[in-house]
Amino acid sequence: MAVLKVLVIDDEPGIRSGVSRILNNFNVNYPFMDEDYTFEVTEAPTGEEGITIIDSNKPDIVLLDNKLPGIQGVEVLEYIRNRKYDTVVAMITSYASLDVAVKAHRFGATDFIPKPFTPQELKSSIENIAKQLYLKRITNKLNEEGRKIRYQFLSVLSHELKAPLNAVEGYLRMMQERQSGNRIDDYETPIERSLQRIQGMRNLIMDLLDFTKIRFERKEEKIEEVNLADIASGAIVTVQPYAIQMEVTVNLIVKSDAVIMADPTDMEIIFNNLVSNSVKYNKTGGKAQIILESNEHEVMIAFTDTGIGIKDSDRESLFDEFTRIKNEKTRNISGSGLGLSIVKKVVELYKGSIEIDSKPDIGTTFTVRLPKNTNILT
Repeated sequence: MAVLKVLVIDDEPGIRSGVSRILNNFNVNYPFMDEDYTFEVTEAPTGEEGITIIDSNKPDIVLLDNKLPGIQGVEVLEYIRNRKYDTVVAMITSYASLDVAVKAHRFGATDFIPKPFTPQELKSSIENIAKQLYLKRITNKLNEEGRKIRYQFLSVLSHELKAPLNAVEGYLRMMQERQSGNRIDDYETPIERSLQRIQGMRNLIMDLLDFTKIRFERKEEKIEEVNLADIASGAIVTVQPYAIQMEVTVNLIVKSDAVIMADPTDMEIIFNNLVSNSVKYNKTGGKAQIILESNEHEVMIAFTDTGIGIKDSDRESLFDEFTRIKNEKTRNISGSGLGLSIVKKVVELYKGSIEIDSKPDIGTTFTVRLPKNTNILT
C-alpha cells in the first residue's frame, strides 16, 4: 500500500483528533489505481506551525481551517501555492463566506468540508481528493515522459543525422570542384559512401516511425493469418546486400509451420530488426540462422549469430529506448538505439516474450515466443 501524508491545521483539538481517528485504518482504492492508499495524519493548531510542518514533511494533503489564531488559512494556502508544493488542499471551516471560498479556490483549494462533518462526509472527501491526487501525478508523469521522449528524439536526430549530412555534403563538394578529376569513375568511392550514409539516415527515420507507431495510439489493426516463414524470407532478402558485404551467411530453418494471427507489418518489424542485428553485429565470414518451430499454442523463433556477443553487464539496458552498447567492437556500427526497444514493445503487444543468450566473441541468440492467437487490442 502507498501512504499519503495528511496534515490537519485547525485550532480545535476535537477536529484534529477526529480526523486522525476517522482516517486511522481507512484506505482508498479505485480500479484504475495500482495500489491502495492509506493515510498518516499529522496535526498543527496554528498556521505558523502548519507551515513549518509543510516545509519539513511535504504532506500530500492538507485539511485547512481558515479561521486560525495568527495567520489565516488562506495565507497558508497562498504560501503552499507560491512554493509550488505537490499538495492538495481542502478547506474545513464553518466560517467560509463566499469571498473566502472564491479566494481559497483562486489560491488552489480543491474542496470544502463544512464543520461539523460526519465520518462518512470526511471519508468521501478524502476519497475524491486521493483520486484527484493520483490522476494529477499520473498526468504529470506522462507529461514529463513526453518531454523526455521529445528531447531524446531531437538529440538522436541531431546527432545521428548531422554526421552523415556533413559527409554527403563534403563528397558532393568534392565532385562539384572536380577534386579527383573530370570522369565520373573518379568519384566511385565518394558516391558509394554517400549512398551508404543516405541508407543509414533512411534506416534511422524508419526506426523512428516504427517507434512512434508502437509507442503511441494504434488507430487501425490489420489482423490476419501470417506465415512467419514468409516474413523471415522477406527479412533475409532485405538484409542480403549487407550480408554479402559482411560475408555473413544467413539461413532459414523451418522445423514446423509457424502461422499466427497478427498484423504482418508488426511481424516485419520484429524480423527485420533481429535479422539485421544478426548480420550487423556478426564477424566477417560469420553465420546467422533463423529457426522457426511451433506447438499447439505458440511459435518460437530463434535468431542466432556467431557475432561479437554481449556482456552480462550490458544486458540490463539492452532493450531501453535510445540505448546502444558502446565499445571498441561497436564503435563503427551505426544505429539509432531504438531497434531492440521497438522489438520488445511489439512482442509485448502480442503478449509474447523475448529472451537473450549471449557470450562475448562467440555469439548471440534472441528467442521470441508469440501466442498463435491473441487479441492485441485488449
